[in-house]
Amino acid sequence: MIVRVRPLAFFPLAPLIVGIACNAPLRAIGPMRQATAAAVGSTIEAYATPPPDSPATHSPVATALASTATPDFSPPGPFFDYVTQPGDTWSALSGRFGVEPDTITPGQLIPRTGYLAPGVSLRIANGLGEVSPGVEVLPDSEVVYSPAAADFEVHVLVQQAGGFLASYQEEIDDEVLSGPEIVQRVAEELSINPRLLLGLLEYRSGWVFGSPPGASDNAYPLGLRIPGRPGLYQELTVAGTQLNRGYYGWRQGTQVEATFEDGSSLRFHPELNSGSVALMHLLAILRPRERWMESLYGAGSFPTQYASWFGDPWPRAQTAGPLIPPDLLQPSLELPFAVGERWSLTGGPHPGWNAGTPRGALDFSPITSEEPCAVSARWVTASAAGTVVRAVDNAVALDLDGDGRESTGWVLIYFHLADDGLIQEGAQVVTGSQLGHPSCEGGRSTGKHVHLARKYNGEWLEADGPVPMVLSGWQAVADDRNYYGSLVKGVEVVNSDSSGRSGSTILR
Repeated sequence: MIVRVRPLAFFPLAPLIVGIACNAPLRAIGPMRQATAAAVGSTIEAYATPPPDSPATHSPVATALASTATPDFSPPGPFFDYVTQPGDTWSALSGRFGVEPDTITPGQLIPRTGYLAPGVSLRIANGLGEVSPGVEVLPDSEVVYSPAAADFEVHVLVQQAGGFLASYQEEIDDEVLSGPEIVQRVAEELSINPRLLLGLLEYRSGWVFGSPPGASDNAYPLGLRIPGRPGLYQELTVAGTQLNRGYYGWRQGTQVEATFEDGSSLRFHPELNSGSVALMHLLAILRPRERWMESLYGAGSFPTQYASWFGDPWPRAQTAGPLIPPDLLQPSLELPFAVGERWSLTGGPHPGWNAGTPRGALDFSPITSEEPCAVSARWVTASAAGTVVRAVDNAVALDLDGDGRESTGWVLIYFHLADDGLIQEGAQVVTGSQLGHPSCEGGRSTGKHVHLARKYNGEWLEADGPVPMVLSGWQAVADDRNYYGSLVKGVEVVNSDSSGRSGSTILR
């Protein structure tokens, strides 16, 4: 069976002036909680799977289940004695614990900017009231397309499993993709661990290891049922977007509670990790509140079944190491165009890929006499030396560490590059090498430009975050609004303007 799906155009995240600007790249998904909650009327039980090959013996959930039938629901005391985790910042802890940063008492002198060193003891007053259990359910590296998934091959697992997904096909933008190809595409586009996407699909529909009756008629295999968004690609994209909302919202201290289909909410325990919150946020959309806790901590919970399908994720996380080291520094990067050319900063910090990702991207458009959406004769160039590990669908992923993997180390993402002239996957480039022509192709755009974002170990990074984006000495500075902001070098300031007006011009 081939399901024919044409991805919907994605919606603007901020009003844009006529001229040169882009929406969030490639079929982005805007806020949709109400539509999602209203659509989840029935729960699809997990399909029966083979006995576990690698039982979960190291996970916090397994430890909790071994010691008690349910996790510890007793409320925290008057203080949290918190130990910092990789990727923590003062501002994020302030949001998670609901306190002003100055009230957090460290056990030692530590800097108040950048990433906090892991393992630092903090005492934080508890004023939160009811919170979820504090037992972690999933490592960060199992949510992000991280080094923990560097050697994982979707098509091999799916073919060996022999379920319905192995024969599934779907037509997207006039191209027929197989089930494994769809999972891989979503994993790469959103930087979500493909194991997790497969696990969610198995948990909700049984498509990976089995062929349930009626599978060929099920247009909503995850049960999200967003109107007008049928098919596996759309369902996985919605799920991946919500995982990113939870993950990066927790990273930044802004997504601090689960909201259920009945309108009720529950604060996340502030000591949880980002990966756990990502899963808990998504399952609050997929499951009614009375079954949410069972889905996370019951004997047949998602984490328990996930470990039975793919092995215990916690040893993998230990092997992969922290995704964001506290001393992370950006390598030297150049503006993505040739020396001597004038371009406009047409988009300040905005989502790196879609509405679930942090504001990590900048947009640049060449200043020429060409029509607004004509494919420009100008070239987008490599900001550093590296290997092109992906060049498809108007996007280029440039791996800077030389290992040929998008899930490890520093990776630059370029988007809206024209099909004509696009560099080939596998190409070795140096700083200034030509990657493609800026255009309106890919997603929806009001003018030709290139969208540039960064990832480290699979994590999308903020442009104006603990490791700011710096291009040819120009540092990104965010505004409160998406697409607004500036680049600053000493006393020089270039302000973003979607029309490319005076003041947005930048010269390399």
